Amino acid sequence: MPRRGLLLILSSPSGAGKSTMARRLMEWDTTIRFSVSATTRKPRPGEEHGVHYWFHDHDGFRRLIEAGGMLEHAEVFGNFYGSPRAPVEKAMAEGRDTLFDIDWQGGQQIKQAMRDDVVSVFILPPSIAELERRLRGRGQDSDEVIAGRMAKSRDEISHWLEYDYVLVNHEVEATFADLQAIVTAERLKRNRQPGLTGFVRALNTEFDAR
Repeated sequence: MPRRGLLLILSSPSGAGKSTMARRLMEWDTTIRFSVSATTRKPRPGEEHGVHYWFHDHDGFRRLIEAGGMLEHAEVFGNFYGSPRAPVEKAMAEGRDTLFDIDWQGGQQIKQAMRDDVVSVFILPPSIAELERRLRGRGQDSDEVIAGRMAKSRDEISHWLEYDYVLVNHEVEATFADLQAIVTAERLKRNRQPGLTGFVRALNTEFDAR
């Protein structure tokens, strides 16, 4: 039965497992796609418009904001970044889900813009010690960078109450099974199945014909 796509927001402190969960979701259902962000920064070698980013000049980006064409946006080091509304609404109308890997501030903006179409999930680490262990286990960051990430984590975790669902990532397989259950249940909500009205009407027609 046709359904309306949803906007799935995943947030977590760095190292808690957000990227792993996002990757697993898109492997589980290949119709799920990341939202392609818009930006005013210049394209880097190999980046394509509409594939890696939607590239705009500052005036064009501002016009999109003023016209309500951005679900969320922020300015970072002199450049704007944001999530365009039109591609997301197109995906929703076609019954495809859009995944957002953003922080709590961007998530709040999207919720204000789309309300009932949003499902937000926050992923917590099982402990702060385990969070630091995972960050160090990557072998990618210096002690200074890790200390910065740990300091930022406290602020990020403080916003857990603003999310629809909260998962504690003790173990990847179990956490992903819970995330699958959330997505499956949200897809089945009555307001995301516009075809139900016609289906029930057809059932009533069958009753009348008996």
